Amino acid sequence: MPLLQDKIVLVTGAGAGIGRAITLAFAHEGARIAAADIDPAAASRVILDADAGNTGIAIEADCGDVGSINAMIEKVVGEFGRLDVIVNNAGVTRYSYIMDLTEADWDRIHRVNAKGVFFCLQSAARQMIQQFEADGSNGRILNMASISGRGYPGASNAAYAASKGAVIALTKMAAQQLGRYNINVNAICPGVTRTELGDRNAVGRAAARGITVEEMRAEQERTIPIGRANTPDDIAAMAVFLASAGARNITGQSYNVDGGLVPS
Repeated sequence: MPLLQDKIVLVTGAGAGIGRAITLAFAHEGARIAAADIDPAAASRVILDADAGNTGIAIEADCGDVGSINAMIEKVVGEFGRLDVIVNNAGVTRYSYIMDLTEADWDRIHRVNAKGVFFCLQSAARQMIQQFEADGSNGRILNMASISGRGYPGASNAAYAASKGAVIALTKMAAQQLGRYNINVNAICPGVTRTELGDRNAVGRAAARGITVEEMRAEQERTIPIGRANTPDDIAAMAVFLASAGARNITGQSYNVDGGLVPS
């Protein structure tokens, strides 16, 4: 039997990159998917690509807006009757030197990466607590952090690193306070990962150093002990495991998926 047969799973930022890979992997494992993205066309495409047209839904959602977050959870529960797993993947960044960051940069990044993750977690947990009190069921919350939140010097910028450090701390605190309701809370900390967002940042990084994107990528991979960057599927595999029965006693943890780049 697939690992996540008939589990109701919500993935935010599902339209591209890591979120898309997670959505496809969960659908492959039998989950019923709600794919949320600020770009509704991207959310709809991933549902079609997952061959989940009869069992999944696409949701337009702004994960930096609490009203939109609550409406997203309500839509999932209205459609499926429950929520078993949420993957808080939506995030934003840009490449910038610390002295060039503005208040607008800080607010934009933390609005989604820190505030958004918290209120997605809280809104999902509210539903999962109701389910636990009704039938004793288990809930899973997966937060997308980053090795940038552990001090990785190659972070896109300091505000992004701070937002991901906040996710790691939130994961620990939430696991302690929600465990009594049979809710597991864990985080994934991707390392260098080849995504559309990463590709856009790579252009700025390479230009700032006066090298080509290809040269910069080769240099990055030489620093990774295992010798290769992640693909989004590497992150999706960890997400599937943490949502599965095999991870039932794992909570409050933040796992690096980075080829050994940064010590945990």
